[in-house]
Amino acid sequence: MSTYTLISLFAFTMSAICGFFMIPQILSFCKKKHLYDTPNARKVHKNAIPRLGGVSFLPSMLIASIVALLVWSYTSKGNKIAISPWSVFFGLGITVIYLTGLIDDIFGVRARVKLLMQIIAACLLPISYLYINNLYGFLGIYELPMWGGMLLTIGVLVFVMNAINLIDGIDGLSASLVLIALCGLFFLFLRENLGIYCILIAGLMGVLIPFLYYNLFGRVERGQKIFMGDSGSLTLGYILGVLMVKFCMYNPHVMPYQKDSIILSVTLLIVPVFDVFRVIIVRLLHHKPLFRPDKNHIHHKLIRAGLAQRQTLLSILSLTLLYIVINIALFNHLLVTWIISIDIICYILFNYMLDMRIKQKGLSPFQSE
Repeated sequence: MSTYTLISLFAFTMSAICGFFMIPQILSFCKKKHLYDTPNARKVHKNAIPRLGGVSFLPSMLIASIVALLVWSYTSKGNKIAISPWSVFFGLGITVIYLTGLIDDIFGVRARVKLLMQIIAACLLPISYLYINNLYGFLGIYELPMWGGMLLTIGVLVFVMNAINLIDGIDGLSASLVLIALCGLFFLFLRENLGIYCILIAGLMGVLIPFLYYNLFGRVERGQKIFMGDSGSLTLGYILGVLMVKFCMYNPHVMPYQKDSIILSVTLLIVPVFDVFRVIIVRLLHHKPLFRPDKNHIHHKLIRAGLAQRQTLLSILSLTLLYIVINIALFNHLLVTWIISIDIICYILFNYMLDMRIKQKGLSPFQSE
């Protein structure tokens, strides 16, 4: 087992311990301050549930990652930890996003204000000269001009943050999808011997384990169940987006040319990304406001089709894993553009069959509220 793997395992374990310590404290705090996610017509849950689980994500990741990096630096001679300019801007960006989500969870923030803060945080990455500069043949495009890559990076970061936030509609879904994506990214960075990123990813993966435990198996009557809230979903989305931009940016000084960068990055988050695109298109077709919440996401539709929450969770996770397996298998035989086109067609057919099933039950595939 490599040193990177051992240190990453240490970061994972420490983060999980931090999460198991912090989440009960957060539950107690929410109970004292009456900070609950109350049910309404759009939400699936029927009880008032504490919504600050995501508060534990960033502190647990940072504590575990910093300690693990210090251990790595101390035990491995010659491995000095250097703080690059993009790391400083990343720290500023994640702080902005984390605080925005936290304020929204406690006091509430208008959707347009949240979007503005997301754009500000996303802009910090290109300012530090970390941006997508190559599409690796997607749509026949390879190297991108700086201005185009910077604008694309901002759009990708904002989109991923919202995709993770909007898919967070049933127990365990958003955290499980992020965990799958992080596992994939961990393997990709380990493949390139980029140990620092492996440690950061492991630190974030670790805290998702205690969160999923309390989110999926916590008893409501015992006050043990918790939601991640926007402080969690936006933080996860921002970190995922940054890691994917880092992996997609071609920099020969960091890692060699990776022709699978785009397809792997898209595949790891394919379901939440496709779901947001579909919801936006459906809202436009029905002349509905883009920022108004509805019950038209994939998890809402699967539940209307007759599946229970756990069945819906397993169905979406299975769909994600199926996409990953198929896309990896097709990569050496088809161009990236064709693979993503096939993915889109399959997703359209899946939703069409789902709509037919919903109609058979006498319900509408589209619900605005």
